[in-house]
Amino acid sequence: MSHIAGARQAQKQRTRQALLDAGLRLLEHQSLSSLGLREITREVGVAPAGFYRHFRDMSDLGVALVSESFGSLHAMVRAIRGEQAKSDEVIDGTVAVIARYVREHRAHFRFIARERHGGMQQVREAIAAELDKFAEELASDLSAQPESEGWSQEDIRMLAGLYVNQMVLIATSFLEASPDDPESEERIARTARRQLRLIHLGRLHWLDG
Repeated sequence: MSHIAGARQAQKQRTRQALLDAGLRLLEHQSLSSLGLREITREVGVAPAGFYRHFRDMSDLGVALVSESFGSLHAMVRAIRGEQAKSDEVIDGTVAVIARYVREHRAHFRFIARERHGGMQQVREAIAAELDKFAEELASDLSAQPESEGWSQEDIRMLAGLYVNQMVLIATSFLEASPDDPESEERIARTARRQLRLIHLGRLHWLDG
C-alpha cells in the first residue's frame, strides 16, 4: 500500500511541476492575468478540473512560480554576497553574475520582471516580500562593512533596497539584450557597472557635511 501511495504522490508532484513548467513557457509572451487555466491544462494534457488538485486558482499558481523563480535569484544573490574583494572588483563580479544567471534562467527572470508590477495582487505581494528578504540580507552585510560606520540602520536599509532595485533593473536590461547583437550585452554591462559605481560613490560621501 505504501508503494502505491508513494507512486501516486510522485505522479501528483510530476503533474504539479508540469503545470508550473507549462505556465512559465506560456508566460514568455503574455502576462499572468491574460493566461487562461485551460491553456495550461491543454499544454500539459490534463482536464481543467485536474488543475484544482494542485492550485486554488491562477494567482495561487503565480505565487508558486514566484517561489520557484526566486530559487534562481537566491542562488544569484548568494554568489554576489560571497564576493570579497575591492569595490570595483565586487561591482564587476556582480554584473557578471547577474548576466550569467539571466542567461541560465531567462524564463524565471522574465516572469519576475513582468509580474512585479502586474495585474495580480497576490503575485505582486509575493514578489515584493521576496525582494524585501533580499534587502534585509544585504543590509546585514552592509552593516558589517567599514563604509557603513556612523550610518543609521534606516539608511543602511535604504541603501540595501537601492542595490536590490538596481540589480532587478540590471537583470531586466539583460533580458532585453538582442541575441542577434553580441555587443548588446556588453553595452548593458558597461552601463550597469557605471550605475553601481555611482551608487557606491554616493555611499562613500553620504555622511559628508
